[in-house]
Amino acid sequence: MMVAVRRTRPLAIAALAILVLAVIWYKWELRPVDADDQVGMAVQIPSGSSVRSIAAILTDKHLVRSRLTFTLYARIHRVQGEMKAGGFFLRPSMSTPEIITVLRRGFSEASVVTIPEGYTVKDIDRLLSERGLTKPGEVLTCARTCDVSSFAFLPSAAGWATRAGKAEGYLFPDTYFVVQEQMTAQSFLERMLGNFRTRVVKGLADDLKASKRSLTDIVTMASLIEEETRTDEERPLVAGILWKRFDRTIGLQVDAAVRYILEKPKGSITQEDLQLNSPYNLRKYRGLPPGPIANPGLASIKAALHPKDNPYYYYLHGTDGAIHYAVTNDEHNENRRKYLR
Repeated sequence: MMVAVRRTRPLAIAALAILVLAVIWYKWELRPVDADDQVGMAVQIPSGSSVRSIAAILTDKHLVRSRLTFTLYARIHRVQGEMKAGGFFLRPSMSTPEIITVLRRGFSEASVVTIPEGYTVKDIDRLLSERGLTKPGEVLTCARTCDVSSFAFLPSAAGWATRAGKAEGYLFPDTYFVVQEQMTAQSFLERMLGNFRTRVVKGLADDLKASKRSLTDIVTMASLIEEETRTDEERPLVAGILWKRFDRTIGLQVDAAVRYILEKPKGSITQEDLQLNSPYNLRKYRGLPPGPIANPGLASIKAALHPKDNPYYYYLHGTDGAIHYAVTNDEHNENRRKYLR
């Protein structure tokens, strides 16, 4: 009997250890594939799909970590017959239990929302409210008051924070899939911030480090480039001009910044506008504005990180639709005479 007890005890300990490791593995595999990836993707679940075939579809699309844990979770919770067929929009930032919840509820309808490059928080607020996804002013209020402290890359405090929130400039322009039943202003802003973290903070980490400029300066400059250029070919050249003027403490003279603070995106800039006593008035104040004036796209951010060296100090877009560069103020004035008719 003593021999049997001695043999049984190590086996029991080994079995317990295996069980503990299995539980740890199971819980680990239920986690999101990428907690930072907020970009949605379309997934079609065919009618009559088994749990195993659904698990295979989701694994192939890198939305769940493991076919086995997906199947086990469905069977343990006895929901394998409750998942519905149809089209779904899922994100790699969703855990397996969250994905199964969506499939069980059958939220097969989703809105496709495209946030263009150069949109401000106010523009995003208007777009979402026009689509009936939020109430007017809800996004703007959330940008000012919602807790976004989990996004450590955001500036801690700044003078513009009371106007449109410190998230201005860091809401990544992209196409987003939105399930209306799950839509809130805060969840949408968090998805855009999460996308910025994935695509810029992490995706361009080496470029940001090599630039030796702060993220705030890069994003602020990128927002000026976004508003001042029309093509990807122009962006690096204009970036080179603006950084050169910035580094040599020459006024940037970008009128898009005063348009931003005056909330005057269109129409002529008047002499009265240019007398505005604000650090956003780059005719009066040197250097960058206090913060971004728009949410720049990836091309403008890359241009701010990799400006193209050139001899120019001035540029303008003519009525002929082209951009015209100049080295001296005299040349710039001549371009104004020729091309701003």
